[in-house]
Amino acid sequence: MLGQWLALGALVGVVCGVASAAFLWLLEEATRLREANGGLVYALPLAGWVLGAVYARWGGPVRGGNNLVLETVHTGDAQVPLRMAPMVLVGTVLTHLFGGSAGREGTAVQMGGSLADWVAHRFRAGADLRRELLAAGIAGGFGSVFGTPVAGAVFGLEVVVVGRLGYEALLPALVASVVGDVVTRGLGIQHTVYPVPGALPLSVTVIGKWLVFAVGVAAVAVVFVEGLHRLKAGMEKRVPWLPLRMAMGGTAVVMLWLWVGTDAYLGLGVPGIVRAFEDPGLPVSVFAWKLAFTVVTLGTGFLGGEVTPLFFIGASLGNVLARMLGLPVDLGAAVGMAALFAAAANTPLALSIMAVELVGAGVLPHVMIVSTVAYVLTGHRGIYPAQRIGRRKDGGPVLGRWVPLRELESTVPGPITARPGDGGPGGQGDQGSG
Repeated sequence: MLGQWLALGALVGVVCGVASAAFLWLLEEATRLREANGGLVYALPLAGWVLGAVYARWGGPVRGGNNLVLETVHTGDAQVPLRMAPMVLVGTVLTHLFGGSAGREGTAVQMGGSLADWVAHRFRAGADLRRELLAAGIAGGFGSVFGTPVAGAVFGLEVVVVGRLGYEALLPALVASVVGDVVTRGLGIQHTVYPVPGALPLSVTVIGKWLVFAVGVAAVAVVFVEGLHRLKAGMEKRVPWLPLRMAMGGTAVVMLWLWVGTDAYLGLGVPGIVRAFEDPGLPVSVFAWKLAFTVVTLGTGFLGGEVTPLFFIGASLGNVLARMLGLPVDLGAAVGMAALFAAAANTPLALSIMAVELVGAGVLPHVMIVSTVAYVLTGHRGIYPAQRIGRRKDGGPVLGRWVPLRELESTVPGPITARPGDGGPGGQGDQGSG
């Protein structure tokens, strides 16, 4: 089994690394082209119409995105379609080319899951090994696209079930993430280098400030998650035809762009993240504008992920909160950047490690405190409705079965009340979710 994990984990890492390298290169080229030709943004509604037509005709289950990958980990249903990898890659690049506010983690996870499941079927892996390789695919995609191999491995284990790490998949996930990162870098991809905050010793006063900071992060995470899900559900109900829905979303993004009069909120927004580390006069409204652009883009069906936009929102929010609380601006930006996604994705451990890989070990105690508190305060919700939960965040008995987040009715932090027909693997809760 050890040799099998090493060999297949490495193979998954190689295919994820190559896919991430191609994706990141195309994404950079698309961003450069848009920045050099600002008029391309006006074509976003048309791009939405075309992408919507393609996905409506040939997308099928691929439209499930990250949730399809997570559902497959849990249920072991039919293979994640191999066509997911090229379709989501092209769709995300086009979203960025025309100015949609989206990230890259969703694409990386979906490509990784699709390619890992192809490897699993190719080698006739059993059900347990297949789930472990899917977790490895998530890890390999995440770790290679951000250049954070340790965080990628932990994310692949932590994102599947809220509050539980699937250690049975640790070795293949770590191998896939490390190999994927090495391959991506070896193909010439250079990741963003963020400013390294200065050290700040913990004290009772500092901890108290971080607790207030965490409340602000949790509140924005709830607004983002609820806004995204409610817009998506409302649009699907009122505008069931995907091409029209995406065209309307593209039009709304163009209107927002014209309203604010800046390109800062289009695409990934990496310069905005770096600015949040350095600008003590950053406008308070910056994080809210990026949130609005991203919710509209993703909520109406455009492709991409949430991580980098949430990094932008979290870093700019952290900048503002740090100034209000008398904390260093660069440290506040670093903590907010990681903690907001940790709260929204229910992955506080992975994102705390990711912060260390991105900005250095000095951030660790601070980001861990804020990520954990914000994770609890957001309640039983998240950007991935297919995540399962087997125990309340605030304690209590283990549930009889894992319940998908989408089937919960929850307050913050509130009791769990599952609707009739709750999903999950029935009474087989702890078996091999990876």
